[in-house]
Amino acid sequence: MAERDGTYMKVNEKFKALNGKETDPRTRRYLAPRRVVLTEGDVRDPETLLRERSNQITLVTGENCTLRNQPGKPHAKILLDFGIEFAGSVRLMIWGTQGPNNRADINVRFGESVMEALTPIREKNTTNDHAIRDRVMNVGMLSACETNESGFRFVCIELLEEEGMVQFKAVQGVFHYLDLDYVGSFSCSDEKLNRIWDTAAYTAHLNMQEFLWDGIKRDRLVWIGDMHTEVNTILTAFGYNDIVPRSLDVVRDETPVGNWMNGISSYSIWWLLIHCDWYRAFGDRDYLEQQHTYLRELMTVLAGCVDADGAEHMPERRFLDWPNDADPAAIHAGLQGMLRLALTKGAELLRVLGEDETAALCEAAAARMLQHVPDCHGSKQAAALLSLSGLADPKAINADVLTPGGGHGYSTFFGYYILAAKALAGDYAGALADMKQYWGGMLDMGATTFWEDFNLDWMNNAGRIDEVVPEGKIDIHGDYGAYCYIRFRHSLCHGWASGPCPYLSNYVLGIRNLAPGKYEVKPELAGLEWAKGTYPTPKGALSVWAFRNEKGETVVEIDAPAGIEIVR
Repeated sequence: MAERDGTYMKVNEKFKALNGKETDPRTRRYLAPRRVVLTEGDVRDPETLLRERSNQITLVTGENCTLRNQPGKPHAKILLDFGIEFAGSVRLMIWGTQGPNNRADINVRFGESVMEALTPIREKNTTNDHAIRDRVMNVGMLSACETNESGFRFVCIELLEEEGMVQFKAVQGVFHYLDLDYVGSFSCSDEKLNRIWDTAAYTAHLNMQEFLWDGIKRDRLVWIGDMHTEVNTILTAFGYNDIVPRSLDVVRDETPVGNWMNGISSYSIWWLLIHCDWYRAFGDRDYLEQQHTYLRELMTVLAGCVDADGAEHMPERRFLDWPNDADPAAIHAGLQGMLRLALTKGAELLRVLGEDETAALCEAAAARMLQHVPDCHGSKQAAALLSLSGLADPKAINADVLTPGGGHGYSTFFGYYILAAKALAGDYAGALADMKQYWGGMLDMGATTFWEDFNLDWMNNAGRIDEVVPEGKIDIHGDYGAYCYIRFRHSLCHGWASGPCPYLSNYVLGIRNLAPGKYEVKPELAGLEWAKGTYPTPKGALSVWAFRNEKGETVVEIDAPAGIEIVR
């Protein structure tokens, strides 16, 4: 459409009723299932569903999968595996149906595990919270019906009509995602570490939807604290993406200073720490200036949360991490470390903004906190924050708390900080061993994304998530969990679990962002023969290759974009 001056118009400009403010930045891609896990009842030619088919239903019936019910016989049912967890929906392309009014009721049930897909709603804490995962659809001939969005790998379709029939041309996964380049990369001589980096980056990528979520099945929300690890993963794998500032701002705008983001006092601290990382990465003074008033007022409130003896007294809701939620001593120790980090790093941002008086107030409070070093009560999460904040000796923390038990005592949320604390103590080899044990354990159980929570003890006598749990085995998805993620409510794709991605790039490749445009490169192979990768910068990808020569010496080759300062 063109106006008389020759300029062209979009349809939403021509017809004002179509001119909505928001658009969807995501791409849709159609996926064919990779495996038929099982069938029950009368299911004919299920393998036809594994083939790529055209996206148009047609009048001429070709190869199809037919589900048919007979009186007194088990319902026809098929369980399909798409081979990897993804965010999106399912499109059912149907040639023919039989039933009342020539239509048929079918039940469509998603699952992040095989057993979840086989479990009806309300059993084992299955829910339709945040996204409907279990629904009845009434379908008819020559149709292409699409479900709602969720996060899943498996879909179970059951024909409910007692004497009905459904004839499928295709059951397509509809993958909803931001079509991003993986500017960052990592590979090394240990293939399990390579899989861990890839899976961690993909876990965060899936949660980059219209905003930055923490989970694609449940927790399809902007949780500011959970974002900190995700943002560091985004910086490592993708570089700049406006989903980060948009998500930061949407929660800021609904949280006046004096209230706490997401109702959790520590989450306002995480908001601040994300801004510290974001500014260091991009040096975007204009965006930082947009936070000026909020940042100054928040930092004043946080400085007031340190008493005369240097102890934190952050208000309720005092949350560190789920495994510590019933341990007030661990929470206090963790918040002591977290608040000191915030006061120290936040003061740097205040000085950039010319807020020297408030910066000095925060620096004084951070210095006062050195007087009070609480016991971490055996918590690896709290111990890591005491170490990273300079409140405790890194080597002592590593020897006394972090090393005993290896990956036992880790959590998916705080995994990055525990690994970073081990690196601060010089225990690079121990960090890699724990990573392979803990995140590698999820891979060994069939994971294609990393989970909301994980305990190595859960692996004992447990079945994999990509199989029907054998008799006598434990269902690792349906029998475990705690707090808000009991049994099948547990999310198996949680962005806060993506910490190995930034860790491997920051500490094995040794690429650490020191200031806008300035990067340290000090690889630590920790027993690996070689490691190489790329890291996004505002000027392009920074490339690092580290390897051991015939003398056992580490050789480092760096290719940095013009305008990027490298510190070796």
